[in-house]
Amino acid sequence: MPIPVGKRQLGAALLTAMLTVTLVATFAAAALWQQWRATEVEGAERARVQSGWILIGALDWSRLILREDARANAVTGGADHLAEPWAIPLAEAKLTSFLAADKNIASDALEGLPDAFLSGRIVDAQSKLNVMNLVEGGKPVTSAVEAFTKLFALLGLPAQEVPLMVSNLQKALPATVSVPATAGTTGTTGSTGATPVTPVPTTTTTTTTTMETDTSTSATGPLVPQHTAQLVWLGLSPTTTAALEPYVTVLPVGGTKLNINTASAEAIYASVPKLDLASAKRLVERRARSYFRSLADATALVQQNTAQFSEGQHSISTSYFDVHARLRLQSAWVDEHTLLQRNGIEVRIVWRERGAGATEVPPKS
Repeated sequence: MPIPVGKRQLGAALLTAMLTVTLVATFAAAALWQQWRATEVEGAERARVQSGWILIGALDWSRLILREDARANAVTGGADHLAEPWAIPLAEAKLTSFLAADKNIASDALEGLPDAFLSGRIVDAQSKLNVMNLVEGGKPVTSAVEAFTKLFALLGLPAQEVPLMVSNLQKALPATVSVPATAGTTGTTGSTGATPVTPVPTTTTTTTTTMETDTSTSATGPLVPQHTAQLVWLGLSPTTTAALEPYVTVLPVGGTKLNINTASAEAIYASVPKLDLASAKRLVERRARSYFRSLADATALVQQNTAQFSEGQHSISTSYFDVHARLRLQSAWVDEHTLLQRNGIEVRIVWRERGAGATEVPPKS
């Protein structure tokens, strides 16, 4: 039996209406998603800019501390040690606690703000053995090579990697300049802040590097490392590189001295050819009670008459400092690592690296 014309028209109208509603709902959902995405991008960009300004403020604070320390050193004799204000780390603190201390900010204005936490520390970069000391003028430096060989033996690392590292560093550096390359790096950064967020792996990380030095390297040699983790470029294995991390650094220039007021017992032991580890540990214990005001004070405490600190390799003061800062907002964080050079009361930035990421929050049981 044929369907009446009126019912056919009614069915077509109903189908058209349903299609129209579906199209409107689809377009509305797409527009809503686009608006949500734009809002999220704007929020992320705003958080990134705000984090950058906060970390810049923390860096300026660090530079002020080091500048004031230089002024104090000019009066007290110039020794840099672990009892000074710059050596005291900033434990993770809520930013609103700093804002609440400001009389110009009412407590009501802080309500509803997300919890942001800042932590940081300043580390004496000359408290570690400098890899750049291994080569000078295109030739190996015997005293530095001996120090690294002694350190490798203490840590149980392959001794054959020391001459390999020296050889590759000779190829990487120009014959007359011992300064690392300044190419920016992009990669994954670890949790270098003073206080870890949670003991779980990070899921996303980005890094940018800002450099202020500019030198060229050999076109045929390996790249010159800027961080200890990049020593694999000089032929070291990842295992060796990780073991050297607490005792070795890479500074922009060679010929830097080890600060015996801040160096570890292992670094001091390695830097003096005839010093034993037990004596180095006694020096560190004695230093905790009263820092060394001269190299002669440290030498007098060494029982071996043949073990002496050299003016060319050791010092009681520092010119290079590592600044680590971390800003954490819930599971997201931004890390900044900066190398500062202090010359008198002038403190300049050698390079600055910033990384950001998110930490997975374990599910609630």
